[in-house]
This record gives sequence, C-alpha cells and structure tokens, in this order.
Amino acid sequence: MNKKVLVSSIALAIVLVIVCSGFGSGSTQRKPATNPAQPVGAFSYLPASDGIALIDVRRLMNETMPRILAGDPAKLAQANADIDKFKTRTGIDPRAFDRVVLGMRYTYPSPKVTKLETVAIARGTFDAKALAAAARAAASGKYREEKYRGATILIIIINDQMKLFGVWDMRFNDLAVCALDPHSLAIGTVTSVKAAIDAGPRGRVSADLAALATRDPKAVMSFGANVPPELMAGLNVGNDTIAKDANSIRQVYGSIGSTESDVSLMLVARTDSVAAANNLNDTVTGLKQLSGLFIGKMAPARKALAQSALDNLTITTRGTELEITTRVAAANLASVIK
Repeated sequence: MNKKVLVSSIALAIVLVIVCSGFGSGSTQRKPATNPAQPVGAFSYLPASDGIALIDVRRLMNETMPRILAGDPAKLAQANADIDKFKTRTGIDPRAFDRVVLGMRYTYPSPKVTKLETVAIARGTFDAKALAAAARAAASGKYREEKYRGATILIIIINDQMKLFGVWDMRFNDLAVCALDPHSLAIGTVTSVKAAIDAGPRGRVSADLAALATRDPKAVMSFGANVPPELMAGLNVGNDTIAKDANSIRQVYGSIGSTESDVSLMLVARTDSVAAANNLNDTVTGLKQLSGLFIGKMAPARKALAQSALDNLTITTRGTELEITTRVAAANLASVIK
C-alpha cells in the first residue's frame, strides 16, 4: 500500500470527512473523557497491534445498513447477494457474527511503502468448528491445512474480489481461518492468524489503545490507532503547513453510530502538544471553509450528502486533542455505496 494512501485514511481522515464523507456525529458536546469498562473478552486473542477496530456486526447488518439502503431496494438486494457470495466462496456466514474485532500492524518494507497485517477475531453464537468445517466444504478442495501450537489453520485459496459484509470491496487471495474456541474465529493471513493463536484468550493489545477504541460503548463501529513517525515519514500533501500539522498527530480514535434516522461520526486526533492541536484546528477550519468549492463539483446525490455533513460539522480543540463530529441522514448514504 502506498504510504500516502494509508496516511490519508488515518491521519488525514479529517479532510476526507469535510470534503466528501457521509458519516457524521450528531453531538456537538462530548462528555469529559472517561475510560469505560471494556466489553467482556473484547480483545481476547487479539495480538499486539498498532490499530484496532470493533464492529457490532448485528447492529451493522440488521439496523444500520437496512436503514441506509431502505430507499434503494436494488442496492439492498445486491448487498445481501454479496454476503451470500462470501458465504458460498468461504463457507463463512457474516450473519452468524455478533462482533468482529480487527487488529492491524504496520510494516515498512521500504521507506516509502507501508503495509498492513490485519487479523479479524469474529465472535458469535455459532459453532466455530462447524463453521470451519463448512469452510472446508465450500473450498471444494482448494485449501490446505497447517498445524500450529495444537490448532488447525485452514487456508482457503480464493483469488477473487468480494465485498465484506456486503459493503467493503476487498481482494482476497489466500484466506486463513482458525477456530480459537467454541465461539471465536480468527480470520486473516497465516501470519496474523498465528499471532492471534499466540496472543491467547488474554490478548496482547495495549491498555492505552483498548481504552481509545472503547470510549463509545454504544457505537456501531469504534477504533483507535497509533500514528508512529515511520507512518508519517515522507508524507507529501502538497502543502508544508498541512504536512507539519499531520506530523504532529500521535494517535487517532473515534466511532460511528446510528439512530433510526441518522448516521454519526466522531473523529479525534491526539497531537504532541496543545500548540499543535490549535494549529491543526486552524488548518482544518480553513479546509472546511474551502470545501464548498469541491462540493459544488459533485454529482447531485453526493453533493447533498457532503453538504449535509459539512453543515453539521463541528471542530473542537481540547488540550492536545482535535475532535471533529458530524451527522447525516442514513438514507442519504446510499449514494456512496456502490
């Protein structure tokens, strides 16, 4: 993955929210920072990570996505068809999951290249061993098995483009799957699944990162990530001021929530100083003021969505942190789902 692309999705997500995001948060005030209790077993088997994300799959698939696609039956049908395709090719039915937790590690093969090593820990009321057996059957012989520390890792040969949860378009080559306990699956590369086995039921995620990712226990999705200097090295956004502000970011965290009518986003950038947070505020506020130029060139449906996100956007500085919140009508998000 090109470093500029990865940084755009992490450190400069702020700019993307302003210009074209459809996800936003309805609250303009945030309660004082607290560290709520982690969900029981939330980070079991998760290896040491640079970034983590928690997805409430039940709410995402049964509430949020149907609300977003309610006005577009064709897209809703296609999303369900994509989920069925994933199940057919892998034997894994995402509808059986209650929660998925992602752990991501950054690697740097060369100075200008950053890659992600990701593992997903899926939990639910399913029988993990039965699901793994279904994956073997669905693979139609196109798989191999590898033993590791008493566990069996199933490696399915896919080599296809598929949508995860009917939303995220991803390229799958070899997909490794392992039953960790009766109701937990590890899904990822062979390396990342082995790391999950090594982590065991206690997990190895840092308490600091876990606290960032669980600040909003009611979120449909929440995340927290470190932004190390190596990730930002060589960042080129065409503007020295923006680059300097982005390089001051040390961590990011946030959440996506939904109600009957709205989808909301909270995004927080934690910088290395109060001065850096204030400078970042000035930069983002300036970009917000200029964003109307970009919105005016969008197609009508996306233009309405981006304008709504912009109108509801709030930017707040608290100490070393810059917080951005916004919200949009759930139905309007259908325009950005292909």
